[in-house]
Amino acid sequence: MSKVAEYLQEHLLGEVTSNTETRRHLAHDASILQMVPAIVAYPRNEDDIRKILRFSWQLAERGRKLPVVARGGGSDTSGAAITNGILIMTKAHMNRILALDPRKPFVTAEPGLTYDKLQQALYTHGLFLPPEPASAAYATLGGGLANNAVGPSPHKYGDTAKYVQSLRVALANGELIETKNLSHRELNNKMGLSTLEGSIYRSLDALIEENQPLIERLKNYEGPFFNAIGYNLAAVKSKNHFDLKPLFIGSKGTLGIITEATLGLATHQPAVAMAIVSLSSTSNLQELLPRILELKPSRVDFMNRAAIEQVGRINPPQLTSALEVRTAEVHLFVEFDDAKDSARKKSLKSLQKLAEKADAYCHGTDDTEAQEVLLKIRESVSTILTEPHGQAKAVPVAEDVHVPPTRLAEFINEAGNILSASNIVPALWGNAASGIIRLHPILNLAEVGDRQKLFKISDQLYALANNLGGSITAAAGDGRVRAPYARGVMGEEIYGLMVKVKNIFDPHGILNPGVKFADVEDIKTLMRQGYSNAHRHEHLPRN
Repeated sequence: MSKVAEYLQEHLLGEVTSNTETRRHLAHDASILQMVPAIVAYPRNEDDIRKILRFSWQLAERGRKLPVVARGGGSDTSGAAITNGILIMTKAHMNRILALDPRKPFVTAEPGLTYDKLQQALYTHGLFLPPEPASAAYATLGGGLANNAVGPSPHKYGDTAKYVQSLRVALANGELIETKNLSHRELNNKMGLSTLEGSIYRSLDALIEENQPLIERLKNYEGPFFNAIGYNLAAVKSKNHFDLKPLFIGSKGTLGIITEATLGLATHQPAVAMAIVSLSSTSNLQELLPRILELKPSRVDFMNRAAIEQVGRINPPQLTSALEVRTAEVHLFVEFDDAKDSARKKSLKSLQKLAEKADAYCHGTDDTEAQEVLLKIRESVSTILTEPHGQAKAVPVAEDVHVPPTRLAEFINEAGNILSASNIVPALWGNAASGIIRLHPILNLAEVGDRQKLFKISDQLYALANNLGGSITAAAGDGRVRAPYARGVMGEEIYGLMVKVKNIFDPHGILNPGVKFADVEDIKTLMRQGYSNAHRHEHLPRN
């Protein structure tokens, strides 16, 4: 064990290690990047996290930088859960529900709690937390907060930020703070503190006041709803409140480490009605999707023809008899979760009529067993993600872009042309209701040509999303793989403003550096020679 690891182990209740096997196993998340941590720590409580941060801060003051990164289930595809410094594993011990009030309703939990365990507890009270990531079996609440996870139904239920009531956060120097809406008097009290917290409030308030035109531009921005670039600075201050929560949510652990969160909840409706709608062309999608959304479905996912065909080549039994029109260009999976059975049946009938007018095939059901058959098709995309193709693998490339749903058909067509031009199967899937698109092209990252191809198609797909009025990141946050594009998306002035926010909270740059602001060359040096989802095979990914 290294001397630094020994020192930390002496002062922490949790375990600390620097052994090679552990560090190598945790050298990558679900992204295309890798960094070998110097030390891995398993804190038992927030005091352990505070001590780690204080230690790193003191090292930085003496000129030695040892970054600190918190990690949950390692499902991040943006390269934000890796570091060459201290990797904090919250999932081992900090995984408890601390309070649950079904009447209010709210839940208070630690960051290492997985979504599936949280939801199981909430279901028993007829509640749930809607923004649940697809990797709920192993993804943690802390990761969802760091990414501002949106879940499968953001068009109806909103993102994680909508549900956060308060946070406990360990700052870069180890100070612990609680975030909430502050009145003018409370803000003045905070700014009078001689701590890092006081400095943050003073500097942030001054930054907002000095840059009102830019802040107003952010507030009045009528761009894409799902845009995780930078920090949500526009939501911090208004006439009646001052709140740091919007900055920490979606910050990827670059401003502080969340040690506890209190979230509001929604009523869970277990009974749903589900349908598959198969469209003969993407032009039909452009006409039909807005009308489907008028029915207020809880979920509308999609898979294009190339994705279905790819599943069919790899694992034909995944495609059940419910998929009657395999040659359709786009398949929609529509779900209704209205509280009343009659309302769900009415929605299915309305959907059927819309499909008939659009000359589309529609099969709907409110039977639980029949729905499992449709779910099997919808989740068959996991076959693409986990099946090896020789040395090539399905890798996440520009796989979290967003476009307005009205432009989704255009994106599918043009993205298909971009991928086909590079001899890549144009398999696309995602959330049609929110315009969030996923794609994992088959590439061999050990080959120079494929690595060049990866960056080429990323550039083209990001440009396409921007041109269609969307964003380059939606559900998974920006992270290292998208950080090089941040300047171009935000513009110099707003980009500079975001850098100042980072410096206010983390003047020594020890909290997940390179995740919000980086250059392309920085990313190229971190790329994995071989991509693999092997460490996720115990939990089938359902992207």
